[in-house]
Amino acid sequence: MKTVKLVLFIIVGVIFPNITEGQQIPQYTQYMFNNYITNPAVAGTHNYYQVRVNSRYQWVGLNDAPQTTGISIYGPSSKKDMGWGGNVFMDITGPTSRMGFMGSYAYNMPLNNDFRISGGLSFGFLQFKVDKSKFTYGDNTSNGTNVSDPAIDNVNSAFTPDATIGFYVYNSLYYLGISAHQLFGQKLNLYSNPIGINRLRQHIIICTGSRFALNRYYEIEPALLLKFPFGSKFQFELNSKVTYKSQMWGGISFRFKDAIAIMIGYNYKKKYIFGYSYDYSYTAIGKYQTGTHEIMIGYLFDKIK
Repeated sequence: MKTVKLVLFIIVGVIFPNITEGQQIPQYTQYMFNNYITNPAVAGTHNYYQVRVNSRYQWVGLNDAPQTTGISIYGPSSKKDMGWGGNVFMDITGPTSRMGFMGSYAYNMPLNNDFRISGGLSFGFLQFKVDKSKFTYGDNTSNGTNVSDPAIDNVNSAFTPDATIGFYVYNSLYYLGISAHQLFGQKLNLYSNPIGINRLRQHIIICTGSRFALNRYYEIEPALLLKFPFGSKFQFELNSKVTYKSQMWGGISFRFKDAIAIMIGYNYKKKYIFGYSYDYSYTAIGKYQTGTHEIMIGYLFDKIK
């Protein structure tokens, strides 16, 4: 029984970090190549549609380590200064899973002669689920048969609406975005006898970056991501990548109190995009795993405006 309670505590800490510390929304090292996943206002800011698939395998070597897969597609209206998008993601951590679907609308307009501003809203649904068949009850047996914990017997799933709002100021060389996630901050009723307050916490994300030409072949793109999870500690990421002939890139990322990552990628015929990143954790958990792998695949459709 102690084993079950320990596992439950860890799961609650992963899914509902307001009890411990951390964030509740999906995390990607290669967010620089798909800012739409951090801000719905990005939909419609490019003159073509694009689809991106991100798969993240976190803390490889650790039993029941987190895995996240997300698919997003977004682009502009051909005649008006607006755009649409959609994002589906799945988080799996051992016996727990979280799935979400969000649809987005964004509208952009000139801010001055140099910059445009876009505002976007996403609305969708989240499902949280615990599969009790994947629990091991240790030495809690009766006549050689596992005896389940009543707390686990009552675990099912929770289905709830979700919303995100964002604003994005940009031109061809610079961008600055701010977005608020999990706006409703509602409670989740996964357990008949809840452990703590199972509440979705709002997250504020600020993302900024720029692009500078080093010469006719190379350009460098520094970026900064700031995260403000309500009820938890501030986090930030520093990133930089160097691109060669708009085709190949390499980069490095630093995530405060978490990991250092390297990134590489290739753009084939300005249509097909492939990216890979590897995170090395410098925290205590780094002793028990071999790193985090993330793969990104994208496709850019023809320009429509």
